[in-house]
This record gives sequence, structure tokens and C-alpha cells, in this order.
Amino acid sequence: MKIVVCIKQVPAKDAPLSITDAAWIRETDIGFEMNEPDSYALEEALRLKEKHTGEVIAVSMGPERVKQTIKEALAKGADRGIHIVDDKAHLLDPLGAAKSLAAAIEREKPDLVLTGLQSDDQGFGQTGVLVSELLRLPHATLIMQIEVQGQGLRVKRELEAGWFQWVELPLPAVLTIQSGINKVRYATLKGIMAAKKKEIASVARESLGVVHEATQHIERVYVPVKTKKTEFLTGTPKEAAAKLLEKLRHEARVL
Repeated sequence: MKIVVCIKQVPAKDAPLSITDAAWIRETDIGFEMNEPDSYALEEALRLKEKHTGEVIAVSMGPERVKQTIKEALAKGADRGIHIVDDKAHLLDPLGAAKSLAAAIEREKPDLVLTGLQSDDQGFGQTGVLVSELLRLPHATLIMQIEVQGQGLRVKRELEAGWFQWVELPLPAVLTIQSGINKVRYATLKGIMAAKKKEIASVARESLGVVHEATQHIERVYVPVKTKKTEFLTGTPKEAAAKLLEKLRHEARVL
């Protein structure tokens, strides 16, 4: 089974972020790491490989620093990597990014494509769905369990309010993996040494022949303004409770 995993490099969670005039963050003074939701997809791919044999290919898009994240995937057990080189990948809208990923993935003719639920930086949560549509492959989201059955899959989806759904679909297919589906492994010293000998193919995004005009763009990136506001609810306990319920329902919108 050939499995392609889409992984994204994102700013480290503890990185001190500052905003630039270009409606993005200043990237020169911060660290980067593998997108956490994608790490669950990678782990699931490695487990499927160990159980059914095959090959795991890590695909990522971005500038030269993205290779470090691909190397991390190789150190954990992926067999080879594909780096779609684009210094301005962060400016792509979800559809533009998905078209580039789909063009690179299509060349591999994989049996299965796995993506994380969403990215930690922009959080659009659209990549897996768009890639599946562009590749014209069946797709299922929020996957909590995967069972390979002959030429197809039986997968468990997480729904709302604690409900789950089992779905059967043929291969090849695209799955969006829910965070927490497994326990992510660490790279071993042996894996880190082995990763140095594994192939990372670099492909310029322009060479993929993707033509795309952005359908959406980011107008502004800003730090939320912190404010404090205290309001006392007067009246009898019953009246105060009714007022609180009203505010939670219509102002805070948590009910």
C-alpha cells in the first residue's frame, strides 16, 4: 500500500509572534515545527504500513526550511519525501494550496492520502476535502479508526454530541484524520540516522502546471485586544439567573 501524507510546517506554539505590514507574521526570528494534526495522520500512515506493508511518502510545501519537517517525518519512519518548493506558499488560499498538493500527489498514484484535520496556523480545515475533489477520489473526514478490507476501507468517523459513524469506501481514497486518534511516536536515534540516507525530491511549484487565481485573501492579521468588563446582575436570585441565561445565550453565544 502506497500512502501519501500531507504535512505542513507551522510556527512553533511557543514562538513570539509579531505582525508585519504584509498581513502576516515575521518569520525570521521564530522556530517552526510539524503541524500537530498532521503528526497524527503521519502516525496512522506508519501504523498502516507496519500492519499491511507498503510505502509512506511525506509531502510538504513551502520554503527551504520545510525540509526540516520532512526530515522529521523520515526519521519517524516515512520512506521518502516530496518538497514542493515555494517561498510564498503562505500567500496561497486553500484552493491554490490544494491544487499544488494534488498535482504532486497525482504523479505518485497512491492507494491512500492522509491529511490532518486542520493547520495550527490558519486553521481553514479545507485541504483534505479539496485535495480529494481535485483528485476525484472518495473522501471521509474526522477519522478515528481505519480498517483495511481487501480493496477498500472501513473507517470510523467522529460526529457531534458523542456520536460515531462507520463508513465503507473503495481505494484509492483520501482521509482527514482526527487529532487524538493515536499516540504519536518520537523519532529514535536510529531513525534520525536512517533519515539522512532517505530521498527528498524537490519540485518547484511552478513546474506542476497549476494555474490558479486566488478566490480569497487575508486582509489583516492582528493580535486580539484584551479587555476587561464586569457587570453586576441585580434583582432576586431568580431574576439574576434569568438575566445570566439571556446573556449567555444571546451575547456570549455559549448556549
